[in-house]
Amino acid sequence: MKVYDQLGKEISTLTNEKKSTGTYQYVFNAVNIPSGMYFYTLQSDDYIETKK
Repeated sequence: MKVYDQLGKEISTLTNEKKSTGTYQYVFNAVNIPSGMYFYTLQSDDYIETKK
């Protein structure tokens, strides 16, 4: 799971490892980044989802 700014620049990688099926939580600390709109991308084997 990665976080990007509006220009597509990668801001943070929350995790980059394979996980078994289940529910997970990650904390994104945005204290040191400017306010604005950010996007996250979640990717698994053949599934990719990007949202605000």
